[in-house]
Amino acid sequence: MKYIVLVGDGMGDRPIEDLGGKTVLEAAKIPNMNFIAEKGKVGLTNMIPARMLPASDVANLSILGYNPKKYYTGRGPLEAVNMGIDLQDNEVAFRCNLVTISDDKMADYSAGHISNEEAKSLIEELNSKLGTEDIKFYPGISYRHLVVFKCKDKGEQENFVKTKCMPPHDISGKTIYRFLPAMTPQAEILKRLMDESRKILSEHEVNRVRLDLKENPANMIWLWGQGIKPFMPKFSKLYHVEGSIISAVDLIKGIGKIIGLDVINVPGATGYYDTNYLGKAEYAIDSLRHKDFVFVHVEAPDEAGHNGDLREKIYSIEKFDKFVVGTVLNHFKSGDEEFRILVLYDHATPIALKTHSRDYVCFAMYGTDIEQGTIKHFNEKEARLSKFRIDKGHELMEFFIR
Repeated sequence: MKYIVLVGDGMGDRPIEDLGGKTVLEAAKIPNMNFIAEKGKVGLTNMIPARMLPASDVANLSILGYNPKKYYTGRGPLEAVNMGIDLQDNEVAFRCNLVTISDDKMADYSAGHISNEEAKSLIEELNSKLGTEDIKFYPGISYRHLVVFKCKDKGEQENFVKTKCMPPHDISGKTIYRFLPAMTPQAEILKRLMDESRKILSEHEVNRVRLDLKENPANMIWLWGQGIKPFMPKFSKLYHVEGSIISAVDLIKGIGKIIGLDVINVPGATGYYDTNYLGKAEYAIDSLRHKDFVFVHVEAPDEAGHNGDLREKIYSIEKFDKFVVGTVLNHFKSGDEEFRILVLYDHATPIALKTHSRDYVCFAMYGTDIEQGTIKHFNEKEARLSKFRIDKGHELMEFFIR
């Protein structure tokens, strides 16, 4: 049996007036996801446990079958694993966004989706100017980077973890001062670094060029998503299958490495609208020659949701359906191998909110031994008509595989 999980990050939405009251999934042309819904089984689940934020790290842990309440230690440490950072027991890793601040407002949480080369130069400059023996900056991809703090004792480490930090994509267009780190003495260290980064970044040649080109400058860092080294059992031990994971996002790849999935890097996979959709599907199919499980993650719909870009969200979902879902579906429909396909999103990222919501997640599964249900289309409205519910999202993987 081959098991394929296809995740369109942030695909879920709410009724939109400009779409005649339809959601994005209702309005998009998604014949392959609709086929899976009609010929398979559709349901609803909740990927976000009570009192946890509707974040991608929490939600994707749930999809992979790991209870976030038990295993989640923060976003930064998950990304650190994929970046090759050996986080020590006395350290705390923070996500470090390069952002654009204008008139003291969060103008762009991604600094215009700055290139890897530009970002690397900026992060290296920050490390040379602000880094110390106990504070290290690590370059990642585009606007996504890390800062690691070495703590002198458990008390300091706990305070870093307890500091209230706000994801920058949650405060787009808002004045930043109400959302700076707070509630612990260590918040002052974080605020100092963020403030000092403004002068260093504004004077850097990369940003002078970006301004000349009328591109959003990366003129501040934003620290959030902190946590300590995580410990999780291997996926093969829990579900008795060996597998792979495909994503352009360090967070997802980091989770994959921790739980023992092979991380497959696809050429042209960017984590944005221009990602290599077809390549992800082709590499996924190829991986199943040697493994029995593959998890394919596409970030583009979520980015469109954060940007409030309705056209791009529809377009990215249609490309996900055509090139990822369609390619995988056609491969297995035309073969004689036993298979199960699970299509879903991790959380909704409504266009109106420009951030994640706690809405229940619509999923559909189809395969050689999946009983056909009564739902005809893959969308939030029809999924609510289904009687199939899995209240705790982390239990969906158990149902899917076993």
